[in-house]
Amino acid sequence: MIDIEQGSTNVYADLGRHDADEMLIKAQLATKIAEIIKRRRLTQAKAAEIVGIPQPKLSGLLRGQFRGISEAKMLGCLARLGRDVRIVVGPSRPRSKPGHVEVEFTG
Repeated sequence: MIDIEQGSTNVYADLGRHDADEMLIKAQLATKIAEIIKRRRLTQAKAAEIVGIPQPKLSGLLRGQFRGISEAKMLGCLARLGRDVRIVVGPSRPRSKPGHVEVEFTG
């Protein structure tokens, strides 16, 4: 019989990664970048030209290989793809831990 364990909302934390929050945010940003590229029916070459990174690096990002790409660069990619990017800093909410970071997508 296989034991099944309930995971958290962050697979990277479940795997014991020290950079779990950062990796989750990058995964969310990469997912949004991929959605926009798909919706606009862009080739990877055209998308790479728009976002200003080499096509092989964009290809890696879209496959979850975003270790060498900063969150700031990914936010810049979203802006170049026509998305408004806002960073909001505020007090922690009762249900979140202090210093919690999350990404919220609208529209």
